[in-house]
Amino acid sequence: MCYGGECGPDLPSVAAFAGLAERDVIEIHASATYQVLMLGFTPGFAYMGLVDARIAAPRLSTPRPRVARGSVGIAKEQTGIYPSETPGGWQLIGRTPLRPFDVSRADPFLFRAGDTVQFVPMSQREFDARDCSR
Repeated sequence: MCYGGECGPDLPSVAAFAGLAERDVIEIHASATYQVLMLGFTPGFAYMGLVDARIAAPRLSTPRPRVARGSVGIAKEQTGIYPSETPGGWQLIGRTPLRPFDVSRADPFLFRAGDTVQFVPMSQREFDARDCSR
């Protein structure tokens, strides 16, 4: 996933919450292996945990009306990937070109409860090359 910048507008807020540099938040988030705890909210949204307590920032006080597909957020002890464009109140720290839900696949769901997930940082250039808007 691509952390920060346009992909993760709340990374500075999460870093301030944690009292850490943005690169430290990225390292903490990317070094963990998360378990898919459940699916819900919208088809393919995987609630994953547990987020390291140092970066477990709370939800936004006011949800955004529009969160881009592939956005990765933190809400307290959970992290997750928005599988489609929806409203949302999680702290957005990055974005992935992965499609957690895609009806064109034989199995539209990328994740199942109990799966493990690790986020791998990529540059903005690598992210752009994947053209996740398709």
